[in-house]
Amino acid sequence: MTAVGPSSREAYDAAIVGAGVMGCATALHLAGGGMRCILVDRGAVCGEASGANAGTLTMHMTRAALIPYALKGWELWTTAAEWLDGDLVVQATDGLSLAFTEAEAQMLRTRAEARRDAGAPIQIVDPVRAREIEPGLSERVILAAHCPVDGFVGANLTGLAFRNALVRDGVEIRQDSPVDGIDRDGATFLLRSGDEEIRARRVVLAGGVWLEAMLAWFGLHLPIKCLVNQLAITERMKPILKTVVGVASGLLSLKQFANGTVLIGGGWQGIGDPERGGATIIPDNLIGNLRLARYAIPSLSGARVVRAWLGLEAETADAMPVIGPVPGVDDAFVIGSVHSGYTSGPFMGQLLAELILGKEPALPLFDPSRLVVAKP
Repeated sequence: MTAVGPSSREAYDAAIVGAGVMGCATALHLAGGGMRCILVDRGAVCGEASGANAGTLTMHMTRAALIPYALKGWELWTTAAEWLDGDLVVQATDGLSLAFTEAEAQMLRTRAEARRDAGAPIQIVDPVRAREIEPGLSERVILAAHCPVDGFVGANLTGLAFRNALVRDGVEIRQDSPVDGIDRDGATFLLRSGDEEIRARRVVLAGGVWLEAMLAWFGLHLPIKCLVNQLAITERMKPILKTVVGVASGLLSLKQFANGTVLIGGGWQGIGDPERGGATIIPDNLIGNLRLARYAIPSLSGARVVRAWLGLEAETADAMPVIGPVPGVDDAFVIGSVHSGYTSGPFMGQLLAELILGKEPALPLFDPSRLVVAKP
């Protein structure tokens, strides 16, 4: 096995395993703090979940406890031109969450109040006001929640923008380099990747749905549920959407890009797992998602879907993130499983980097030890 690093005797200050948004953001902030970093991924930068999701920047679909983090993440995304490097499409818009029944209306009120108490500028509006904000809404809407802090990113361009910024800031990138395991040699970690060995004084596990397998390298068991979210995109259409539109149940997310295509999501499930990735679309779920989209925005009737795909999302037992030190392993850290993690991802990476750099994180982290269970 060949050792690799800044020199045959010197280890990296930090090795980050997993090049999604949170891994990339952590690496960028560590490099900005003066650390020599290497970012390692089995595929491309933002080539897995971070490049296959809807790119929604939303408070409506963020858990109330994570609203302060999402607001900071939204600020980072909407100022991405200042810290990333590339033609990343970031659109700040209004967001609407809709109710079509009295049960949904009550759900909308309850959730809007909880998120508002956490700092999100969400207000309940009547159907008339909702259609002033988004003229294309269905006449069946009986109530809506409005948030002026919403928007979306062209997730397919995220990887290029992060990669350019990482190279600019001196982070070494190892793509298409699966890590098979991690050993310890005194104060140094040894990452096994094929026939090579990467030496680092610190390690950050940022593997999304693969965190359960990664933590097992240290003899720890932290169950991670894998959601297989379905998305679809239409052909180019005339402008029919000015906002990001969802429904109270969370089963719809709609946005229209500048080229006229409409992205349709909402967490309808497909078939897949961490080993296979997103394997198979479930036709009935695709049809249900499209019908709900048309129900909310009648102008989508007759639109043709040109592509559908699946993206993976990690979820812990308590549906809250794991961000902090790996229990019982000095200088090892973990970050991931953040609900609506695309929105707050850049800020979550900043928080973990602050901890590693010996600073006081701007907001509390999420101790992984609360979820570690005895290995089965």
